[in-house]
Amino acid sequence: MAKIVLNKSNYFHNLKIISEHAGSKEKVAVVLKDNAYGHGLLEIAKLANEFGIEKAVVRTVEEARQIETFFRQILILADNNLKTYSHSFHIVINSLEDIQRLPENTNVHLKVDTGMHRNGISVERLEEAIHGIYNKKLNLTGILTHYRSADELSCEFFWQRSVFKQVKSDTKIICEKLLLPIPKFHSANSSALFRFNNYDEDIVRVGIAQYGYLETNIIFSNPNLKPVMSLWADKISTRNIKKNEKVGYGGKYLAKKDMKISTYNLGYGDGFLRLDGTQKYITPKGHEILGRVSMDNISVNSDEDEICIFEDVRELAKLQNTISYEITTTLNPNIPKEIR
Repeated sequence: MAKIVLNKSNYFHNLKIISEHAGSKEKVAVVLKDNAYGHGLLEIAKLANEFGIEKAVVRTVEEARQIETFFRQILILADNNLKTYSHSFHIVINSLEDIQRLPENTNVHLKVDTGMHRNGISVERLEEAIHGIYNKKLNLTGILTHYRSADELSCEFFWQRSVFKQVKSDTKIICEKLLLPIPKFHSANSSALFRFNNYDEDIVRVGIAQYGYLETNIIFSNPNLKPVMSLWADKISTRNIKKNEKVGYGGKYLAKKDMKISTYNLGYGDGFLRLDGTQKYITPKGHEILGRVSMDNISVNSDEDEICIFEDVRELAKLQNTISYEITTTLNPNIPKEIR
């Protein structure tokens, strides 16, 4: 099987930029859902802890349990199987029905739909939700929302931000009436964080930026982030082929000259999205993937024992007409990982 190499220096570089823009590392919550965007849940949790990050965001209770010892607070975004969990876990309430499913004394963050229309209670039902949380004896520790267009040049970011500003104001009034502590407020993901000139919220949920990417409009002054993941493969076999001989399924690659090629132990079975032979992909050292990607191997015009497939996934994302997130999260979680 191939391997993933995680660059510790690049990861710490990104966290430093993020922490400075947020105002402090205490505000930063690293998003580690879906195997830390393919980078390895435990590996990235350990690195974030070493840097001094105290908050994390995951998708499920099971993910939270795996990294419980590394963080003071873990936010769980979407899990309906909530039987037992740690006092350090904070559960996101995505609907009014969620309130009734949770046992007393659960720490909760209430998600408010400020315009994305995906998850969260409507703005008009904010007071009803907070009263429901109070009556169920849950601990309201946070109020959050999510931007739908923080990565695009439009007025929608500012519109949602103004809606959430009113949500924050209303929440404070409701909590004061109920003699409840004022919860922490947070709205920003990676793209949104760098749209704030002076970040004034309590938490920032940083996903893709910590891994070295920002999927935002090029008009924005994005920071100099460095990709953390590189993907490597080992040689299986080498052969010489003659001019006009074809390679792989469908014979999609036609040799233009006599050449030496090798197969390497990586394919779409490992989650490396399939190239169909019509896209030309060149590795960082200038080798070309020849023809179609197979389930368990690729053919490359190289005879090196080990090759780097990518150090930056943006070129692959362009070829696949997708985003960097999909390239990394699709990788098989069982691919061995190494921190350098």
